[in-house]
Amino acid sequence: MKYMLLMQFGQQADFPPISTWAPDEVMAHIEFMHTANEKLTAAGEFVEAQGLAMPDQARIVRSGDGGAPVVTDGPYPETKEFLVGYWIVDCETQERAFEIAASVSAAPGPGGRPLNMPIEVRQVMSGPPEEL
Repeated sequence: MKYMLLMQFGQQADFPPISTWAPDEVMAHIEFMHTANEKLTAAGEFVEAQGLAMPDQARIVRSGDGGAPVVTDGPYPETKEFLVGYWIVDCETQERAFEIAASVSAAPGPGGRPLNMPIEVRQVMSGPPEEL
């Protein structure tokens, strides 16, 4: 089964914004993520992973008259958390997806301490639920 693991940062986090980290702390964090992806690839569980641009670069798009895109800034300043990246993994059980999420949650932050950031785990549906 495929699962999407959503990594979120927010103002409520117990660590300062990554823009304030020392360069060696940022590099350690990135290296941790590369190693996690390599381990998932070796296990045959890696499908995809991407980091996302910061929220100030995000836009909200809706369909306007005649289907033309109506683009507005977003998310709005009151947003407390934002998505910074994701993985799609293909593993046998939900419990394994939870194990993977826990491991990436422990990515190092300032001072090398584990961030224990929240990772949302959601199954990627290949079709509508069977009960429909």
